Amino acid sequence: MQTSEYPYLSKIRNILLITVLGTCILYFAKSLLVPMVFGLVLAMLLIPLSKKLEAKGMNRALAAVICILLMVLAFALIIGLLSWQMSNLVSDMGQIKQRLSEISSQVQDFVASHLGIAEAKQKEIVKKANTGNSITILARVTGNLLGILVNIILVLVYVFLFMYFRRHLMDFVLKASPDNQRQNISKLVPEASQVSQQYLGGLALMIVTLWVMYGIGFSLVGVHYAIFFALLCGTLEIIPFIGNITGTTLTVLMGLIQGGDTKLILGILITYGLVQFIQSYILQPLIVGKEVNLNPFFTIVSILIGDAIWEVPGMILAVPIFGMIKITCDHFDSLKPYGFLLGGDEKQDEPSGIFNRIKQMFK
Repeated sequence: MQTSEYPYLSKIRNILLITVLGTCILYFAKSLLVPMVFGLVLAMLLIPLSKKLEAKGMNRALAAVICILLMVLAFALIIGLLSWQMSNLVSDMGQIKQRLSEISSQVQDFVASHLGIAEAKQKEIVKKANTGNSITILARVTGNLLGILVNIILVLVYVFLFMYFRRHLMDFVLKASPDNQRQNISKLVPEASQVSQQYLGGLALMIVTLWVMYGIGFSLVGVHYAIFFALLCGTLEIIPFIGNITGTTLTVLMGLIQGGDTKLILGILITYGLVQFIQSYILQPLIVGKEVNLNPFFTIVSILIGDAIWEVPGMILAVPIFGMIKITCDHFDSLKPYGFLLGGDEKQDEPSGIFNRIKQMFK
């Protein structure tokens, strides 16, 4: 049987070949590609601001530097707020350790009474698990910190280069395109880039909105260090589903460690439910937009793929990358079915009545 007689088999073979080769390249070129992709994503987020500065007569290089400095300042403010809250958290570390010791004793008693493992045996197992060469651990931590610092510098350099040479890169794409597609691509690439920028900007705005909502909710229900956990839960939204559930779980655990009662735990869970409802039905379609709305199934799949290939950086970059892939697919007739597959259900029912009026208020 020849594949020429069955063209669909040849198509499947080509798709599988491209998928396997692409996965291998992404996996083995991780150290090169991760900072570059982070730089591309952040550059697309900053390009609209850079264009506004350039429209006022500012040099492109200077505009790019100012945008990068503003971004670094924003991250520094976030880290400063987290550090401020962490310092308060450290001041109560004695009380937290005492509470953890009580919980640990309760767990040991439960294991001893129900599983038959004596407390002495449990301590021996824990001691063996924690045994390690402190010098090796210190060297590993130092190496990781240096690696992170180098990657941060690389990301900032890539951001500047992508912003400064964006027109040159666009000309390259046009020159590399077939003659009969250049006019089409010259229209589609800026449009796809604009939608990507709107998506990334909307995602950043949604995270800030989540900070405010979580901060208000956690403060009302009486969570200690509400600002810290609000920033944590909102920032982890860059990893959909997994991130916000992780942040809320950590908040619940801290509430339990600090001696929180059932009322506090229920308050945290209710806050989480209300914020997720507002995010899903109001903020997501209004701020981020339906044009890059990904199917929940493929959102989770993209996160798992990103984790398998690039680990934590892959989980962070998965949704923006797949969002850009969906945008690209939506702009080419032959790829529109794949864009439809990646996208959400546009015909799904939405809340009516008062929730529509709330949407109008947000608009």
